[in-house]
Amino acid sequence: MEEKAMNDQLRERLLHQGRMAKLAARELAVAPTTLKNQALLDMADALVAGTEEILAANRVDLEQGEKAGLTSALLERLMLNKKRIEDMAKGLREIAALPDPVGQVLGITRRPNGLEVGRVRTPIGVIGIIYESRPNVTADAAALCVKAGNSILLRGGEEALNSNRAIARLIADAATRAGLPEGAIQLVDSEDREAAVFMMKMNDYIDVLIPRGGKGLKQAVIENATVPVIMTGMGNCHVYVDEYADLDKALPIIINAKVQRPSVCNAAETLLVHQAVAEEFLPRAIAELQKAGVEIRGCQRTCQIVPGIKEAQESDWDEEYLDLILAVRVVDSLEAAIDHINTHGTGHSEAIVSENYSHVRRFLAAVDAAAVYANASTRFTDGGEFGFGAEIGISTQKLHARGPMGLAELTTTKFIIYGDGHIR
Repeated sequence: MEEKAMNDQLRERLLHQGRMAKLAARELAVAPTTLKNQALLDMADALVAGTEEILAANRVDLEQGEKAGLTSALLERLMLNKKRIEDMAKGLREIAALPDPVGQVLGITRRPNGLEVGRVRTPIGVIGIIYESRPNVTADAAALCVKAGNSILLRGGEEALNSNRAIARLIADAATRAGLPEGAIQLVDSEDREAAVFMMKMNDYIDVLIPRGGKGLKQAVIENATVPVIMTGMGNCHVYVDEYADLDKALPIIINAKVQRPSVCNAAETLLVHQAVAEEFLPRAIAELQKAGVEIRGCQRTCQIVPGIKEAQESDWDEEYLDLILAVRVVDSLEAAIDHINTHGTGHSEAIVSENYSHVRRFLAAVDAAAVYANASTRFTDGGEFGFGAEIGISTQKLHARGPMGLAELTTTKFIIYGDGHIR
């Protein structure tokens, strides 16, 4: 009975937040660009001014995470410092400087009967986001939604609850003081996983739900969501070193893709190497990777070339490690590499290293992913790196939005029709 009462209370709180978000979205849809930009600048200032408060909250999360046995990779995703908070504030200022997508005319034509028919960008309405570990998402997602004229319901992971509380309170208060409607930015303040399930079914209030997390969250969304969903996230990313690769170029690419920040979704999880260069490249590459602390799990051919490494299991080809672990496979051909990626990849980010133009073109055309690279690290799949200021997630689906989701992807369109007494 007590559990039911608690769940009922949670449900009512969520519905109240949904109603507030809906009302706020109506005001945000027509808010002038100057107001939204000022709110974003004030939110950035609030983050910097509240640095010590955020760091204190983050320390609590880190302590609890260590006690709960979170991996070093997850703790790294969770950890904040002054530089990361400054980067969050910088991201908000960059979003403020970007063009406002709302009201952008996407084309207008004059029909033979004199009607003028066009399309304009409009806000989606209420965005719900469920995310894990990284508290910077709280600021990034809120800022993007505000600039695109949407209200937002934020539900972060329980492991970052204290950090998210501090960040959400600071930016929401700043936004309200700047003149945005109350309810524009709201945190779903609950450790109860039922909160996420409730959000997945709030069709009357949430227009789009964006989940950012691992396999468990993805499966929960598939099983429970009735709200429209834009699926983001899981990144089983590959780097393929072709037979025509510049190996001096290939080595720093794979090191960067795996080591620079292994806990993020655009980090490489598998290295594929063409058999023609495997004996030359793999000993060198694996030695450098191991120096950086990377555990190698190789196919049988890889283990023959570099003895002493752990042999990969079939499950390794499908694993998003989010850690200093890399699966390595020798392939017979470009087509074998493409087939491996399209079989085991998650549609996120894939890279080829090759000086052969035909091979590059074939790879870019045939690999099914949101971002496909030639001679560059997968680590660039990021809203900031693509010039979007930030992103609310990396969409791995094919409808409406694909890849880093910036301001334009947080809008929809409507038709506008100009007549002069026209009847049909």
